[in-house]
Amino acid sequence: MLTAKDIIRAHKVLKDVVVNTPLDYDHYLSEKYGAKIYLKKENSQRVRSFKIRGAYYAISQLSKEERERGVVCASAGNHAQGVAYTCNEMKIPATIFMPITTPQQKISQVRFFGGDFVTIKLVGDTFDASARAAMEFTRIENRTFIDPFDNVHVQAGQGTVGYEILDDAARESIDLDLVLVPVGGGGLIAGVSTYIKETQPQIEIIGVEANGARSMKAAFDAGGPVKLKEIDKFADGIAVQKVGSLTYEVTQRNVETLIGVDEGLISETLIDLYSKQGIVAEPAGAASVAALEVLREYIKGKTICCIISGGNNDINRMPEMEERALIYDGIKHYFVVNFPQRPGALREFVNDILGPNDDITRFEYIKRASKGTGPVLIGIALANKYDYAALINRIEQFDPSFINLNGNETLYNMLV
Repeated sequence: MLTAKDIIRAHKVLKDVVVNTPLDYDHYLSEKYGAKIYLKKENSQRVRSFKIRGAYYAISQLSKEERERGVVCASAGNHAQGVAYTCNEMKIPATIFMPITTPQQKISQVRFFGGDFVTIKLVGDTFDASARAAMEFTRIENRTFIDPFDNVHVQAGQGTVGYEILDDAARESIDLDLVLVPVGGGGLIAGVSTYIKETQPQIEIIGVEANGARSMKAAFDAGGPVKLKEIDKFADGIAVQKVGSLTYEVTQRNVETLIGVDEGLISETLIDLYSKQGIVAEPAGAASVAALEVLREYIKGKTICCIISGGNNDINRMPEMEERALIYDGIKHYFVVNFPQRPGALREFVNDILGPNDDITRFEYIKRASKGTGPVLIGIALANKYDYAALINRIEQFDPSFINLNGNETLYNMLV
């Protein structure tokens, strides 16, 4: 069972390896929410996420023979970078399995951190397929598999985030009421909650999951880890189908509250962090800050630490994030509307249906009709989100059989 002593031992190993990342008071967020908000910025870590802590400590605990044989991991993201960096530093061979569908940017980052000590194998279209191949390779080659979260040493390494939070808080005379921790497979919250609950049990810990991948909540509800049938992979750092058995046990023991945050809210928060404060966070890293909005009334007057777990954000994803943010905020909407196949139909729609400052962001015939009308996929950006109800009424008058894609995930994913 993971204990605070394990985390203290991990800290002694890691203190000269990882960055003691800042615990910064955030004036903007504090004023916005009427609370004292501190950010633990793991996005400024050497590999721009907390994952280096668990990977380095777990590998450091291997025997000489195990190191010489080499290690294996399966990851398409931050864990792979942590393992790659560690093996390059320790001169240990590593084989890292990643799905064939992994973006080139992530593959390049793993190569950059791993150098000559890392071999990348692209196997399978999904993470599960890649992970199965990694486990089989580990067995055949007699290597050591470094699990991304369900490993006591990995959890101890991640727990050093909690050690640093309390150490810095004591040095600065900060009395924390609450720590918000992103939850994916559960390695970070297992480590952080263990250290904090054993040393300062009065501090409340809330786990934050993305709404489209609430695997820890599913485990809480079922009394043990269960595999979600589908997940939204948007917040990829915390989009895990099934939490670990060890991480579940620790989290269930230490954490009373899990909350979900919408991926659109995460997008809005990520953009806000960057535009207002120049903080680069990945979706998983922004989840704890997004949770402040969900907990707005509960946190008033409290002193809070939000863990920004990582900052490996692909710039190519920004249009998707802006889209999700606008949809979440009620500004952007998509419809399928039947348009008359005659001159002036679009002008009529613009003049009679749209508000004076609304905008059409997309206009695409789905299939050209031969009977006088045809379905059109139309995207509309409202100048004021509170005009939505009136817009719907006007569209109904134009086409009583229109389809609203809001909330219709299947059609939205197919058409948009």
